[in-house]
Amino acid sequence: MLADRIAIKAGLFSGPLDELDSLHLCGSRCGSCGEMTLGSNLACPNCGGEDISQVALGDEGRIYTFTVVRHRPPGNYQGPEPFVPFGLGLVEVDDVIRVMAPLKAATDQLEIGKRVRFSPYVLRTDGEGREVIAFAYDVVEG
Repeated sequence: MLADRIAIKAGLFSGPLDELDSLHLCGSRCGSCGEMTLGSNLACPNCGGEDISQVALGDEGRIYTFTVVRHRPPGNYQGPEPFVPFGLGLVEVDDVIRVMAPLKAATDQLEIGKRVRFSPYVLRTDGEGREVIAFAYDVVEG
């Protein structure tokens, strides 16, 4: 039996958390103005409309822009110890939304326009023994 799992943020994913291979990011599309937002929302942050439909976002995108985080982030950092520099990118998905996420590739392999694929993973176990599911994007070679 799999451990209980929770999303790093409620409403972020579409699909069962116990099947990472069939998990997708969830988006919300406003029927009034067409705005697309990340996660499950009840109202549009653009126009305030409540005609919202939930959609599963595509699994592939392109790096729109990125930076390399070279210093350990402050606060309650949950990443690897010792700290390892990593790419943080703005990924354009479905030509309608840009999602900020860690990029799983050597920092010298990152470049604007490179194809990436959604990659959910177990980040850690919380204080109640549940696995916390997060996501990153893997660079697609070729």
